[in-house]
Amino acid sequence: MTQTTDSPRMIDPPSKGREDVDLATKTKPKTQRPPLYKVLLLNDDFTPMEFVVHILERLFGMTHAQAIEIMLTVHRKGVAVVGVFSHEIAETKVAQVMELARRQQHPLQCTMEKE
Repeated sequence: MTQTTDSPRMIDPPSKGREDVDLATKTKPKTQRPPLYKVLLLNDDFTPMEFVVHILERLFGMTHAQAIEIMLTVHRKGVAVVGVFSHEIAETKVAQVMELARRQQHPLQCTMEKE
């Protein structure tokens, strides 16, 4: 035989210093995307256009048509953005361009700047 009691249930009072916030509803700090950097190719009067096209295809994965378009922009305007990357990747791309240009004895310049 079961016995039921009609006694009131005790509720624990909130402890001091305890926030009545459900852990699942606490807001997390927003994660920020890393800053992006533009890789810029600068025009000069000595680097052959074919070499610039080769660089754009090989290091930046551009099609031949895209590479020609960017190369012509560099030639006409003096500078063009060839890609936008995280800091580490942009730094690597700049170093690769400069290394290939130096190896071929071309004065081609490549820089990066924060977007």
